[in-house]
Amino acid sequence: MNSLVLGIESSCDETAVALVKNAAQVLSSEVSSQMDLHKRYGGVVPEVASRLHLESLPFLVEEALKKANVTFDELTGIAVTAAPGLIGALLVGFSAAKALAFRLGVPLANVHHIEAHLYAAQLDAPPVVFPALGLVVSGGHTELYHMADWGQYKLLASTRDDAAGEAFDKVAKLMGLGYPGGPLIEKMAKLSSETTQTFSKARMKDKTLDFSFSGVKTAVSLELQKNPPKNEAEQNKLAAKFQNTVLEEILSRVEVLLDEGQFKSLVMGGGVACNQALRDALYKETEPRDIALRVPPPQYCSDNAAMIAGLGAFQISKGKIADLSSTALPRASFY
Repeated sequence: MNSLVLGIESSCDETAVALVKNAAQVLSSEVSSQMDLHKRYGGVVPEVASRLHLESLPFLVEEALKKANVTFDELTGIAVTAAPGLIGALLVGFSAAKALAFRLGVPLANVHHIEAHLYAAQLDAPPVVFPALGLVVSGGHTELYHMADWGQYKLLASTRDDAAGEAFDKVAKLMGLGYPGGPLIEKMAKLSSETTQTFSKARMKDKTLDFSFSGVKTAVSLELQKNPPKNEAEQNKLAAKFQNTVLEEILSRVEVLLDEGQFKSLVMGGGVACNQALRDALYKETEPRDIALRVPPPQYCSDNAAMIAGLGAFQISKGKIADLSSTALPRASFY
């Protein structure tokens, strides 16, 4: 493979552009975050996000090319997030990607955002060894997949309600911490001496491995009403108790699947994959089983365009090229 693909990501509140060589080597990765603006609203405002994508994208494309020291004429393909996401936000990046592909006469790859989060583990790193257990932990998704190879997946479990990242944000709001909640709660949990206490964990009546995080959110709400923290130490303890519960929910399902003995790797992606406590806990599960834990560095866990460009390059190499009449979708599965 000898490719140079430009990737565009605009599915939510991050505008991102990246250049990736040969589906793995990141030459540049530019991200314009809207986090500070959306903080005042306690979450992402779709219309505001779309307008900011429109403003930022041309400058990011120029900066990414400059930092990679390449020109438009050297590109062999364009990759873009096609689903899922906020439709208005998606269409900004999607329209730009189609225009570039048409103007340059190069292939277009429509990339699924969640699949790309898994592929991020292969950026600037050795190839993943399959079969692998894929774990996506983000603000909108908490899912487990059997991965026979890139592009070959079987869904094993998903969340019935809130995703893990969404639960972090909602609990942080209940505690008056601000947005985004994940990093704030993780920081507080690190300051607490509480390492084992948890709230009651969810169990599915149908005995599936599906996740549910709405219960722990409710448990935190009731705790705040009955026994509101009197000081910083008690607030840190509550944050730790919540985080412990979320990690236990994830680990209990991962353990069951790893014990089946069919996986050579555990691949994790998504914004919550930045959580160091989760990384450490998964390492303790994989290391004794001689299973490779593949987690991207933090800059490729949160939304970025390098994962889009990398996966897009792989798709193009396999002949999976999108038609210029295609469009973005707010929801779509990739398995």
